[in-house]
Amino acid sequence: MTLPTHRAQLIEYGLLALIVLLYLGFAYGYATRTPAWQVPDEPAHYNYIRQIVETGELPVIEMGDWDSAYLDQLKGSGFDPAVTQHIDRVQYEDHQPPLYYLVQSVVYRFSDGDLKTLRVFSALMGTGVIVCAWAILRRLFPHHEWIGLSAAAFIAFIPQRLAIMGGVSNDSLAETLAALVLLMVTIYLIPPHENSTSQTTPIKMAFGMGLLVGLAFLTKTTVYYVAAVAGLAVLWRCWHEKWPLKKSLPHLLAFGLPALMLGGIWWVHGIQTYGGTDILGLQRHDKVVVGQLRTEDYIEKVLGGSQQEYWENLSETTYHSFWGQLGWMALPMPNWIYQVIGFMLLVVLLGICLYMWQSVGFKNRRFILGLFALGTTLVFAQFLIYNRTFVQFQGRYLYPALIPMAIGTAVAFYGWVALAARYTKWAWLPRLAFLIPFSQLGLAWYVLKQIVPLIP
Repeated sequence: MTLPTHRAQLIEYGLLALIVLLYLGFAYGYATRTPAWQVPDEPAHYNYIRQIVETGELPVIEMGDWDSAYLDQLKGSGFDPAVTQHIDRVQYEDHQPPLYYLVQSVVYRFSDGDLKTLRVFSALMGTGVIVCAWAILRRLFPHHEWIGLSAAAFIAFIPQRLAIMGGVSNDSLAETLAALVLLMVTIYLIPPHENSTSQTTPIKMAFGMGLLVGLAFLTKTTVYYVAAVAGLAVLWRCWHEKWPLKKSLPHLLAFGLPALMLGGIWWVHGIQTYGGTDILGLQRHDKVVVGQLRTEDYIEKVLGGSQQEYWENLSETTYHSFWGQLGWMALPMPNWIYQVIGFMLLVVLLGICLYMWQSVGFKNRRFILGLFALGTTLVFAQFLIYNRTFVQFQGRYLYPALIPMAIGTAVAFYGWVALAARYTKWAWLPRLAFLIPFSQLGLAWYVLKQIVPLIP
């Protein structure tokens, strides 16, 4: 069975729309059914928005914005209304870059600060990652029909991501901007017509990447890695095309100037506000969060100095919370679910090897896939470095690398199904590879129905 190209494309667009609509439906369910403040750091993110609306100025992180005893009381009481009367004191995210909060301040004004409305709008912002993942896979592997749907479904139905997107958090906008940068990088390195000699379009693309990187600088430090990925893409194209300096320089400036100008707005603000070299307010943040569990204390006082137990706890908790550990990390899924996911990850790793053996696609895209691998490495490195200071075993900090993870997942399942197609002679079978990650829908439904109601 072979579908005409136009008809196959229409069906693919319809399936993508279905994935997005299902994501929005589930995200709405998580946003409206999760009790108030029961998303990690949500009170602090909400209060950042509130301060912008009430004062007309960006907040500044100060001593007293973090109160360990009060936070423990809030979480211990299940955010009992009697305890949340002073929740406006929770302001330890005031050092964050402002773009997400400025956007949400408009929603805050129109909704009179309604938490659920802010949550739903945040979930809407998270839609971009799903669409970008699909578009990137289509550009990377144009001869693999519907492969982008696997990446879209993989990202859309991770229960923990649905819970985070359904809360007030700058992760949604940050991840979407990072995904847009990676999409622009893909288009920049793989033009619509690979033998194109157009000189205008690459410069416009370089400028677009610089603009998006600058916006990422204004959103969250966890996505700063895209600057390295995009910058290397521009340098590589200048070298690969053998452009002389007078032609390379405009590309480099088109990328670098908007990125540095937008980022510079925030970095200068940091110097003026916090002084010295504290351009991101992170040094002030580390001084403010007195009482937050430090890694050194955790290893020495809680684990009796055991480095092995530290790494075991970090690995297990990060793995669990990547897929689903709701509330403030208080409600994991049943252990058998993590075991099934672990088996599927083994299938994915074998599938990637299988795909590389069957296809020349990896060879043709070696550099751009290497860039994405570099981005993933930087995200993991940032996570590990942060955890050398504070105990933050939260898998969501790895979500900025979801696009590269989705690429691996998509090609793995495509590799397995393509192998099955070779033996069955069903040439249409690889199109249906997306149904495998689509099955995460059942897990997202289970968590929404069985675990979310357990959150106090």
